[in-house]
Amino acid sequence: MNLFDESVPAFIRMLKNLERWLDEAETYATERGFDVEDLLTARLHIDQYPLTRQIQAACDSAKLATARLAEAKAPVHDDVETTLAELRTRIGETLAFIEGFSAEDFEGKADAKLYLPFLQGGYVVANDYLHQFALANFYFHITNAYAILRHNGVKLGKRTFIGHMNVQMPEA
Repeated sequence: MNLFDESVPAFIRMLKNLERWLDEAETYATERGFDVEDLLTARLHIDQYPLTRQIQAACDSAKLATARLAEAKAPVHDDVETTLAELRTRIGETLAFIEGFSAEDFEGKADAKLYLPFLQGGYVVANDYLHQFALANFYFHITNAYAILRHNGVKLGKRTFIGHMNVQMPEA
């Protein structure tokens, strides 16, 4: 496997799951008679990001990791989303960006040196960046978005988090 196989499919899968969680949130809000936008400011704890910022950060994590690993330029988002529709657009733009890459874009880049702003002049090897930071950071924000929705009553469970599996049946 290369860096593509270890990252992009997971980013795509979980961002699409996030879209479905937002569908569930809309259904829940409609059934309970409140504005789904009220969930956007919900947070798990006072010192954690609210749902809106968790979604933005998950999108940023996916697009920046993809761009860095493929040595490409990521699109810029100004983090100005205030509605569910705007967040859905953000997710869609992120998906469109990362779906534009193929395994060939990542070929031979596992040992590339990545100089990241937060490393204060240091660098990290691309393979280590993916496995020691990028995936964990992405899943941290995706999981917090899920947990905020779940904490606020949206009917999500483990299967909703994991999403679809390609189950193979044994041959008869």
